[in-house]
Amino acid sequence: MSIMPTRVLIADGQPIVLEGLRCILGHSAGIQVIAEASDGMDAIDKTVQFDPDVVIMDVKMPKVDGLTVLRSLQTRAPRSKVILYASSDSKDEFVEAMKLGCSGILLKEASTSLIEKSIVKVRDGEIWLDSNTTAAVIRQFASPAETPSVSNNGSKTIRERAQLSQREREIIVLIAQGYKNKEIAEKMFITEQTVKNHLHNVFDKLGVSDRLELALYAIHNSLHMKA
Repeated sequence: MSIMPTRVLIADGQPIVLEGLRCILGHSAGIQVIAEASDGMDAIDKTVQFDPDVVIMDVKMPKVDGLTVLRSLQTRAPRSKVILYASSDSKDEFVEAMKLGCSGILLKEASTSLIEKSIVKVRDGEIWLDSNTTAAVIRQFASPAETPSVSNNGSKTIRERAQLSQREREIIVLIAQGYKNKEIAEKMFITEQTVKNHLHNVFDKLGVSDRLELALYAIHNSLHMKA
């Protein structure tokens, strides 16, 4: 039985970037570029029209910026997952992008081999952030009240992750992969309220305040790899 290729829409205001992405992805048997967009409005219209599995889009799009595109796609094309293909000088917008439902951020400075890898990960429901991007996002989350305190010997006094139970670690893995509470409950054969109780404990132990912070913390500390 043949496996359907991942249907991808690419969007960027620079023709040379579109051509580069088309060329790179054209060599992958598992990926099919089904449409291209040269501005934000075009990206919205074509995503709604073609319903791609994954959208790769620059954050700084002509006519309509990438964040506005994300807001629109949340309601108009919720099935399509979006990867922002951005330069490092756009990092101030990364947090807002993730809160708007962005599934991954790929830096234009990254190696081309990561483009296909990021598409596969996002298609499978995971969050894609490389180590540099994750660090930038984590720093933006940090405020004086949230930054772990440091003792005189330089060691962080934040609660150690060893305090997490096995069940809590399993839930963190699923959160980092984008699963909702109801889906986690079904996968783990527990009630949705039990999931909420575990999340409350996890938030308290790790000092995070919401699911996005938890997912980013998990990826940054490789908790999602150690359940």
